[in-house]
Amino acid sequence: MAKKEFVFRGKTQDEVMAMSLQDFMELIPSRQRRSLKRGQSDEHKTLLKKIKAKKRNIETHCKDMVVIPEMIGATIKIHTGKEFAPVELTFEMLGHYIGEFVSTRSRVAHSAPGVGATKSSAALSVK
Repeated sequence: MAKKEFVFRGKTQDEVMAMSLQDFMELIPSRQRRSLKRGQSDEHKTLLKKIKAKKRNIETHCKDMVVIPEMIGATIKIHTGKEFAPVELTFEMLGHYIGEFVSTRSRVAHSAPGVGATKSSAALSVK
């Protein structure tokens, strides 16, 4: 069975890549469209310049940037709050925010309570 080609809102990858940003904005949901319509911040512009220049090891804190066709194929490192996690931007990610692909919350594992945490632990001798 042949692998089915992914289409974005009825458009193939080649058609989407050939589109202007204005035409692409008509295909994405309203929240992302409004975000792009307002214009990009300075941080977003510098990130886009680095992606267009095909730089390596691009690190960013901009989790609120929308994935646009110019960014497809790039690998960027997105800050999770503790470290930078690498994410390769694919065609399926179009129209989503970059931050959706990085987990910023981790499971909290508590150990035993410390000295002074309970009334009974106050009687223990501390070395």
